[in-house]
Amino acid sequence: MYEPNVVGDWQEYDGHVGLRVRVHRLESGEPPRGRDDAAQGLTYFSVRVTVENRGERNVGIHLEDGQVDVRIGPDGESAFLDWRNSQFIEGFDVYPLRRATAVLYAAGPEASLSHVDVQVQLRVDEEWTGRRLWSGGIGAHEGPAVTPSGGVREGLAHQIGVFLQEQAEEGTA
Repeated sequence: MYEPNVVGDWQEYDGHVGLRVRVHRLESGEPPRGRDDAAQGLTYFSVRVTVENRGERNVGIHLEDGQVDVRIGPDGESAFLDWRNSQFIEGFDVYPLRRATAVLYAAGPEASLSHVDVQVQLRVDEEWTGRRLWSGGIGAHEGPAVTPSGGVREGLAHQIGVFLQEQAEEGTA
């Protein structure tokens, strides 16, 4: 069963030895060049996508608009992506033991930012990789916390795993 990565996890690509990607540093904050008028009333956040080459040869990386999809809230609605403020990786050679990072700025209703899914489809040496998904949230608490009913709330990663396991079991029943 395929389980999404948790924001912060590294994902290795089978077809590209030593190449791995991570979505991390999901945090609220204003973009450096000012807000886009279309994001009025929305809360800005940023996320970083880092590509690391642990292989023995350099690889050409492309991570541009259209290769990253950001969804928010329990219904997975599309976030507003601020392309003007975002920094992509456009035709960059990542040498062994080096990294390249893209920084994306997006916005959405503040109430929806506790659930953020980021899907990445990297292009390596003009070849498309498979899509990978990372899940997280702004203000999501990863450790145990007491709920109002007195029970223990499990971490986001565990909740996602349990949900996917239940879906798989329902599909085989």
